[in-house]
Amino acid sequence: MRRFAALHAELDASTDTEAQLAALQRYLAEADPADAAWGLYLLAGGKPRQSVPTALLRAEASAVAGIPDWLFEACYQAVGDLAETIAQVLPAPRSHSALGLAVWLVDRLLPLRALPPAQQALQLRAWWDELPADERFLLVKLIGGGLRVGVSKLLVQRALARHAGLDPKMIAQRLMGWTDARSLPSADRLQALLAPEGADASPATGQPFPFFLAHALALVPAEFEAGLGPVEQWQVEWKYDGIRAQVVCQVGQVWIWSRGEELLTECFPEVVDAARSLPEGTVLDGELLVWIAGVPAPFNLLQQRIKRKTLSRKLLADTPVRFIAYDLLALRGDDLRARPQHLRREWLEALLAGSPFEPSVLVRAADWPALAALRRESRQRGVEGLMLKQRDAGYGSGRTQADGVWWTWKVEPMTVDGVLVYAQAGQGRRAGLYTDYSFAVWSRPPASAAEAEAVVDAIARREPAQPGGLQLLVFAKADGGLTDAEFKAVDQVIRAHTVEKFGPVRSVRPTLVLELGFEGIAPSPRHKSGIALRLPRMLRIRHDKPLHEADSLATLAELVGGTAATG
Repeated sequence: MRRFAALHAELDASTDTEAQLAALQRYLAEADPADAAWGLYLLAGGKPRQSVPTALLRAEASAVAGIPDWLFEACYQAVGDLAETIAQVLPAPRSHSALGLAVWLVDRLLPLRALPPAQQALQLRAWWDELPADERFLLVKLIGGGLRVGVSKLLVQRALARHAGLDPKMIAQRLMGWTDARSLPSADRLQALLAPEGADASPATGQPFPFFLAHALALVPAEFEAGLGPVEQWQVEWKYDGIRAQVVCQVGQVWIWSRGEELLTECFPEVVDAARSLPEGTVLDGELLVWIAGVPAPFNLLQQRIKRKTLSRKLLADTPVRFIAYDLLALRGDDLRARPQHLRREWLEALLAGSPFEPSVLVRAADWPALAALRRESRQRGVEGLMLKQRDAGYGSGRTQADGVWWTWKVEPMTVDGVLVYAQAGQGRRAGLYTDYSFAVWSRPPASAAEAEAVVDAIARREPAQPGGLQLLVFAKADGGLTDAEFKAVDQVIRAHTVEKFGPVRSVRPTLVLELGFEGIAPSPRHKSGIALRLPRMLRIRHDKPLHEADSLATLAELVGGTAATG
């Protein structure tokens, strides 16, 4: 634990890529192999499940520190991070554990989840008493399932390649599935990962290839011809809002992997059945989508599949899923990723002809202006925009342009003007500032500024909303999109207009209107407004818009294509 804590601190203290690479290489060279295997699991994005409820962590930390709950809460609000708060309020340890990271995780933390609360509390107290603050911080993060290390997976791959003297692409391939919960990290797995190039480096059975990722297109259409060349040099497809996935067919079995390296096979039995018609050794890249009445359905319906442990007949019937294939990565065991995009597309269409799968639709246009006109139809088609893929591009690894390039050309976000009504402090560098906001819209358009102000005055007096009367309905949360200066300005407004405090949350007298952008909207019975947004973020503060001109539920209903419930 001590060595990984030092690495974590070193990575967190530097933004210099070479310094971070050097730190990772030192760790790999010096750490015990079993510890290095688990460290690599965490660095690559692996997260053990939460093993102790947050309430128990807070209660035990307060008790051990000898402080009341209100003081612990005040410390938490000042620090902005639960693990950091616990690490700092606890008294100094009376001993220092020399156990390695692997022992901590395998022998201590993984069994912790199955213990009764009383036993969990005893273990927490004992462990906190043998770790200094930096290692306590990591321990709490691991227990809570919230550890994030500030390095990219690509940087980890580069460090591994330098350490082992191997091709980074080979490391990227071997690293696929490393964080899969079915196989715990071990010294033996690390040895296989770092084996010399002459050793068998083929993917394990059922393992996907590293995903090729697209870049967001920053050019304006008038610059396309100069920046991208003729439209004929590009393969253009609709960009779907689903789950990016690879379907792997080997040894008579089918595996479905998400881009996040989660194994989703059991969530999509109809896709598995369809894939059984494919030849042995086939790997497809594409998108999982709920498909209803001939068009892609909202993303929230797809989420229901991956959040349910049991797939009922009703759920399967209500959320029919298709896999839209847009690339052929392997066929009959032959790796095709180095072949040009247009050839892989030809082979994909030939392979899927007459099969239950279908390839993505190619979008054809005479020139860039004509393509821009088609892009404007995206929302009516239930898609996010267009994908542009170089016809001669190979299939790369990660967000690289070494093998060619893919671009995403998304439509502009939908927007709505909401009223800030609740706020919570941020975390990390935003600790101490209120940066996480909840927004509301009017239940109906106010008849006048005076009517809207009467509602605001009632909120300030803490009066409950009148049934059937004008009110503000919460419909979205957002914590990104503003500059640091704007966040500081909004923080001052929040502190000056706080009506009530609910733990870390402040109820705010409505004074600010902000424009929110989002990628999708759908009905939701879980929200008082009856609406859920997809990927909401703040676009700008509307100092030019008075409160009574903020949007109403009717605006959201128009966007969703139906009538939202008023709650």
